[in-house]
Amino acid sequence: MMRILGHRGASADFPENTLEAFRGALAQGADGVELDVMRCGSGELVVCHDEWLTRLSGLRWEVARTPWWKLSRADVGSRLGFPSARIPLLDEVFAQLPKDAVVNVELKCETVDDGGLSVEVGRFLETGGHAPRAFVSSFNPLCLVRLARAFPTIRRGLLIDPDKAWLPQVAWLPVAAKTSIHPHASAVTEARMRDWRARGYEVAVWTIDDVVEARRLEALGVDWLITNRPLALRRALGRA
Repeated sequence: MMRILGHRGASADFPENTLEAFRGALAQGADGVELDVMRCGSGELVVCHDEWLTRLSGLRWEVARTPWWKLSRADVGSRLGFPSARIPLLDEVFAQLPKDAVVNVELKCETVDDGGLSVEVGRFLETGGHAPRAFVSSFNPLCLVRLARAFPTIRRGLLIDPDKAWLPQVAWLPVAAKTSIHPHASAVTEARMRDWRARGYEVAVWTIDDVVEARRLEALGVDWLITNRPLALRRALGRA
């Protein structure tokens, strides 16, 4: 059965990538959550999608150059039309979510040098005993290769950017992806599903809020559906 992950939590109803959004996704019946992680200026693993906080809070703070004590004071809810909320640390998220909640950790890095992000996330998952319920994804195959070298048993999935050429991206699959491929819905066809299945990959598709598209993907045998609206999709798929 296709399982549902809340994209940055239940981000249609709560401020994205916050504890409120993650708890909300599980309350809406999601099997787990997808989140974004990067390192801040003082080195902590923070859960945030944007490199700068302009969209989320109106602050011209670059996450990679801002220390945690300062980031922790930013309000990332009000500007998006929600109650005030704050950026969490990765360990806070795992501490607050139930042990049976799956967590898709996306490494946010677009540069060759990831500043230790991949290895630090791997170390956190491995030493904290979180690896069995987590899988790590990234658009950056170099991050996944670094993770594989340091922590080869952690589940890894390659994200596919629909705005970039297909073949150069999927060429990385054998070395970057251990367990899954994460394409945009527009790239999912019956033929590609057969190929991915033959190669042993699970398929996690993003970001689906349309019911008709969700039903198409379920019929094709997609394993994971990443959505901003877990409750609406569960109801539409007859799982309320």
